[in-house]
Amino acid sequence: MKFRISKEKFLEGLQQVQNVVSSRATLPILSNVLIEADRQELRFTTTDLDIVISGRIASTGEDDIGLQILEPGAITLPVRRLSSIVRELPASEVEVTVSDENTAAIKCGNSFFKILGLPPDDFPPPPRFEDVKEYKITQKTLRDALKKTAYAISTDETRYVLNGIYCQFKEGKMTLVATDGRRLAMTDVDVEFPESNEAAVIVPTKAVNELQRLLKDSLEELRIRIGARQIAFELNQNLLVSKLIEGNYPNFRQVIPGAAKERVTLEREAFLAAAQRVSLLAPDKSNSVKLHFSRDNIEITANSADIGEARESIAVKYSGPDMAIAFNPEYLVAPFRNLDADEIYLDLIDEVSPGVIKINTPFLYVLMPMRVSQ
Repeated sequence: MKFRISKEKFLEGLQQVQNVVSSRATLPILSNVLIEADRQELRFTTTDLDIVISGRIASTGEDDIGLQILEPGAITLPVRRLSSIVRELPASEVEVTVSDENTAAIKCGNSFFKILGLPPDDFPPPPRFEDVKEYKITQKTLRDALKKTAYAISTDETRYVLNGIYCQFKEGKMTLVATDGRRLAMTDVDVEFPESNEAAVIVPTKAVNELQRLLKDSLEELRIRIGARQIAFELNQNLLVSKLIEGNYPNFRQVIPGAAKERVTLEREAFLAAAQRVSLLAPDKSNSVKLHFSRDNIEITANSADIGEARESIAVKYSGPDMAIAFNPEYLVAPFRNLDADEIYLDLIDEVSPGVIKINTPFLYVLMPMRVSQ
């Protein structure tokens, strides 16, 4: 195998796939990137056996140093070391020549590197898809939906079905749900698909993170394919394939409270800034911030026996009874950080029922209150 490629394209191709590789890979081949060249394109593929990600770079003409493939072939090379080398190369054109002994010679300007690789046949074979259901959605739509929900995914490994995002295709909508048992974020968007393609799967956190990194704020479509145990996302010359989490996701709809007794309209940036300032005095997970509602006013307070106290008032339209409710500060501000709407609604029933945050588009965030001593 032999090819010439611009340093920028080479580095970009490696960076698109290297995040999947674990620094503690159980097999040497899992630390490597599979590089394949044919006459049309160069492909980079990495895997940790749960996720496979591959990217493609199309071959350009002989006069363009974007990519010229001089001899087809394949090799696997240590991806992090290779990426570090390419990042430090001095010039813009890189030439890579692979020997029959799985050794890659890299030339760039006055620099020369020889890297020992492993045979491409040792690389895990690509996953096979059967009984596939397919969907199309714009990148911008999916990017926005994940931003609204992914932060609520559980990190508690003992409840493995919550270590991912629940993705349901039903009745012409794609619904995304994330919860850790103390809060729940949910949104849905319209997607066209036949009734026979209705499905519900749990996509693992690592795949969600990789997908968010690949998605662009673009109206270009991506293709989603769901098989029996895997999901694939095809976008921007990249393919991301992930195993699904097996198990039954809890009935999330039963934790959504009934009709609210009070609705408070909050200006997103002002409330976020005030809540973040006050929460500086509630640094531990066991701490809370308390919202005191009185006529046309919210007072946000935090107390810490070891540090002191903080309070801040915000003028709002509120005519209900005086009420105080406490929340985990990080959970309270999370949706305000990830939503784009200027106005956000906080729906309340009483001091001990969950609060619900909503906006004018299909989204809700259920937040359990904290019990605090008076």
